[in-house]
Amino acid sequence: MASAEIAAEHERILREIESTDTNCIGPTLRSVYDGQEHGLFMDKLEGRIRNHDREIEKMCNHHFQGFVDSITELLKVRGEAQKLKGQVTETNQKLQSDGKELLKSMDELRQCRLQQRNIATTIDKLTHCLPVLEMYSRLQEQMRAKRYYPALCTLEQLEQSCLPRAGGYRFCAIMAENIPVLRTHIRDVSMSDLKDFLESIRKHSDKIGETAMKQAQVQSSRDSDITHQQRTGSGKRLRREVGSGTMVESSGGSPNSEQDSGILDVEDEEDDEVPGAHDLVDFSPVYRCLHIYTVLGSRDTFESYYRKQRRKQARLVLQPHSNMHETLEGYRRYFNQIVGFFVVEDHILHTTQGLVNRAYVEELWEVALSKTIAALRTHSSYCTDPDLILDLKNLIVLFADTLQGYGFPVNQLFDMLLEMRDQYGEILLKKWNLSFRQIIDQDNYSPIPVSTEEEYRRISGQFPFQDPELEKMSFPKKLPFSEFVPKVYSQLKEFIYACLKYSEDLHLSSTEIDDMIRKSTNLLLTRTLSHCLQYAIKKKNVGLAELVQIIINTTHLEMSCHYLEEFISNITNVPPDGVNATKLYGTSTFKDARHSAEEEIYTNLNLKIDQFLQLADYDWMAAQGGGQASDYLSDLIAFLCSTFSVFTHLPGKVAQTACMSACKHLSTSLLQLLLEADVRQVSMGALQQFNVDVKECERFARAGPVPGFQGDTLLLAFIDLRQLLDLFTQWDWSTYLADYGRPTCKYLRVNPHTALALLEKISRAMKDTSRKNNMFAQFRKNERDKQKLIDTVVKQLRNLIAAHQS
Repeated sequence: MASAEIAAEHERILREIESTDTNCIGPTLRSVYDGQEHGLFMDKLEGRIRNHDREIEKMCNHHFQGFVDSITELLKVRGEAQKLKGQVTETNQKLQSDGKELLKSMDELRQCRLQQRNIATTIDKLTHCLPVLEMYSRLQEQMRAKRYYPALCTLEQLEQSCLPRAGGYRFCAIMAENIPVLRTHIRDVSMSDLKDFLESIRKHSDKIGETAMKQAQVQSSRDSDITHQQRTGSGKRLRREVGSGTMVESSGGSPNSEQDSGILDVEDEEDDEVPGAHDLVDFSPVYRCLHIYTVLGSRDTFESYYRKQRRKQARLVLQPHSNMHETLEGYRRYFNQIVGFFVVEDHILHTTQGLVNRAYVEELWEVALSKTIAALRTHSSYCTDPDLILDLKNLIVLFADTLQGYGFPVNQLFDMLLEMRDQYGEILLKKWNLSFRQIIDQDNYSPIPVSTEEEYRRISGQFPFQDPELEKMSFPKKLPFSEFVPKVYSQLKEFIYACLKYSEDLHLSSTEIDDMIRKSTNLLLTRTLSHCLQYAIKKKNVGLAELVQIIINTTHLEMSCHYLEEFISNITNVPPDGVNATKLYGTSTFKDARHSAEEEIYTNLNLKIDQFLQLADYDWMAAQGGGQASDYLSDLIAFLCSTFSVFTHLPGKVAQTACMSACKHLSTSLLQLLLEADVRQVSMGALQQFNVDVKECERFARAGPVPGFQGDTLLLAFIDLRQLLDLFTQWDWSTYLADYGRPTCKYLRVNPHTALALLEKISRAMKDTSRKNNMFAQFRKNERDKQKLIDTVVKQLRNLIAAHQS
């Protein structure tokens, strides 16, 4: 059983060896060697090999005859083949010999065709490359000539059309690589030109503005001449019509312009006609840079940069110098720079599309206007010279008219000028205050002597004075007023002219100008001149003669006020009797000054009287009075007489009031002198001397030092003193005590308090034994009786006072 399986296994292995590729026989043989029947297998294998050898031998024997036949046939064919080979070799030799010339010709033809093809290719490539080279050469020339915008156009054409047709040559690649560099270079160079332009116009903006303002001034002068010719006497100032402000584009404004300078040289003094501001500026750098950035696709970047730089320049331009207010040139340079800045912006607005727009320019102008007005308000507030303020006003008007001609709103500037009018008025008031003070200090307070007709006419021309009686008098003669009057009147007219000068060119109506002048003149009259007159009246060492002359002067100035009204109406062409016309307050001003002078006269007279009374030296214990008035009183009466003689030119009421006031004050002062607390004792002799002095005063009053008093009106000033002295000198106490309180009382003006005080002083004098000597001893009894009488009267007076108090 086991041998059969081994035999079957060996059979299988042999079949597998026969049918399997020799590369895969290893595992099969390994299975043989792994087994124990290696010898058996080898025997089996030997037997199989012998079987196969027998089969091969059988097969060879079966096909051997055919193989022999084939070899025989092959040997026959070899001979024929050798013959054929010889024929082919011979034919080949003949063919090679005959084809050498043909090959040579064909090779020459091939070379010729190759050259023709290369030439055609070269011509075709050169046809595409030469324009590239020519264009690149032109580009280099344009770059060297700084013609950057044409260079940029050439560069764009080179990149978009020429280089793609030329092909991928190395020089084309180099050119293509260099194109961005050239673009960057052109952009940087154009930006550098723009920066130079911006710096140049910043430095020359004052020159641009100066030229623009000159041009506006010339145009304004022409308009004024035309208006003056067309004016029919209405006097109303016409407002100049302002153009649209669109500037004509200069020849350098083309983007192809190759001039790079920002400012053109123009000699003003060589040309009679003032050049336009745009003629001074070459805007080609701006246009060129704008076109370049537009082509490069960076227009927004350029617009943003340009506006940003111009805003910075605007801030610099609008920053005034700290000492601008010192001179007019400082203001002029400031205005020139602002005008130059906005002239440039206006030209850019109208000659470019979108670089700046109206909203941007208007925003800049609003900022500039507010800062300019603030700067002017600040710096003009430092100014104290009215001439400088007036020149500044004219400069601001020219500044406003210039910018208005370019379409900028300037109403706020004119509003500010109206505000400055108040400041100008205040400065004028200060200046005229000094002028009035100088006139007052230099005046001699004497009537003006006139020797000839020419002098009289000259003064009449300065001051509207008419006096038919004075005109009939022969020369020499005197005008009633002093030099103060014509000088003050002339100064008033000069002030009105100064106010009128400021109102010119402010585009105000005649009514507004008239109202402004009248209000300013009223301030001058009611404040400045009034204070100066008060200064003249109240200053130290002013005499009564000076006060009298001041009253005369103010009277004539008051009468001249309606002439001032007519003067203002003539220069403004506004009737003074209009509904809204402001009236001058000159009449009230001069009336107030005259009243103040009158009061000062009264006060000075009283002070003079007090000074004389201080010289009074009464011997209150004198035994008897003298027969003549005291020396101080005689001097006082002489002074009053000479003083009242000066009052002849004063209005009657003034002189009468002054005289009455002086007499009342003298009466009151004499009574106070008699009743002084320091005077403890008064003798009857002293009282008699006092009575003599009062009689002298009454004689003065009765003589009528000032005409116009009716009867003995002036004597009433001394009625209190007279009744008191009569009471004591006549010793009429019974009548006084009996009739006291009745309207018909003889001593109605005697106050019981006054009577009691004087009676006590007399009583004390009589009781003073130091004044008595032995030689009057026989009279002692009489004096004792009189003393008793005095004591009785004193007692009765006290009872009378007590009864009235209860």
